[in-house]
Amino acid sequence: MTAPSEITVPQLLRLIGTPDAPAIVDLSIDPDFEADPYLIPGAFRHSHEDPDGLVARLAGSPVVAVCQKGKKLSQGMAALLRTRGLKAEFLSGGNIGWRDNPKAPRLRAAAVPPPVQGRTLWVTRHRPKIDRIACPWLIRRFVDCRADFLFVAPAEVDDVADRFGATPFDVADTFWSHRDGGCTFDTMLDEFGLRTEALNRLAAVICAADTGQLEASAQAPGLLALSVGLSRLYRDDLTQLEAGMALYDALYRWARDGIDESHASLAEESE
Repeated sequence: MTAPSEITVPQLLRLIGTPDAPAIVDLSIDPDFEADPYLIPGAFRHSHEDPDGLVARLAGSPVVAVCQKGKKLSQGMAALLRTRGLKAEFLSGGNIGWRDNPKAPRLRAAAVPPPVQGRTLWVTRHRPKIDRIACPWLIRRFVDCRADFLFVAPAEVDDVADRFGATPFDVADTFWSHRDGGCTFDTMLDEFGLRTEALNRLAAVICAADTGQLEASAQAPGLLALSVGLSRLYRDDLTQLEAGMALYDALYRWARDGIDESHASLAEESE
């Protein structure tokens, strides 16, 4: 029988990538992590010896505690966090159970840039359209939910990156940019190890819209139109990013769950 504070791998898998995803804390000890340096997408590492620091970082957010096998570290931390008034669960089977599920992606930890004051910091050109909204969505939903993004004049990206320790993206001649006909979103999927059926489907739409190959995807013209519309609606790039998060949340759910729906099927549901 599943414990009241337990969440299974399939249950957590359904939440990751959505706005309803909980915080995920990886409590693995260093030797275990060094032997297998991957994370559940969106997870962050934290020592089980610092529960007060974890409570402060969570700031009341629901959380799933994860250790290697889903035993003492994660169950103990989940129990302790519940005494502090948080909604806390532990992952059944832990990292090993996640690793053994063929549908569960694993984030390559070495690809994640070092944090700046506890969160990753990224910088790109201002006035974003497609890739520069899609990539922040991917990072916040699958890599670092607290990531910050700086939008600056194109000529200032490199200097801002140097002065503030930010990671440049979607800028020519940088690591996180277009490669081999793909867009920056594709590069991030490859480098982070996040290639899933749903994200690949989403990536095809993003790449077609971002590179002007609209005939390659039936959804690409719509994404282009909506992206241009958002850029006209919002003068402030961060406000546009927040509006764009909802757009990509919807596209992701289409790519994951809704590709078989048609106008005819929707009409039948309404009857």
